[in-house]
Amino acid sequence: QVQLVESGGGLVQAGGSLTLSCVASGMAFNRAAMGWFRQAPGKERAFVAAITGIFTSGTPVANSVRGRFTISRDNAKNTVYLQMDKLTPEDSGVYYCSVRLGTSDYWGQGIQVTVSS
Repeated sequence: QVQLVESGGGLVQAGGSLTLSCVASGMAFNRAAMGWFRQAPGKERAFVAAITGIFTSGTPVANSVRGRFTISRDNAKNTVYLQMDKLTPEDSGVYYCSVRLGTSDYWGQGIQVTVSS
């Protein structure tokens, strides 16, 4: 059974940094492309960043976070990270880790990030 567990969220002042972690289990982690999404109150869930598995390379990121957020992974720890710098109140929301395996999408429970002005 695939499980994704996020951690590292919280409250931070504008201009600050946070690092989110997502530990995956029940899957061949190193082969899978992993993604981060976020959902602000009253808005749809939106793509933030992704990182490919071992057979390809690439780290696409949303325009809104390019240059401020960095996605990375540690295959030995089955963990994907989202380093978030220069945070703004517009970055607030629930952040989700996700993976698509075949035709199925799996999501973590989500973790709250709140950026105060």
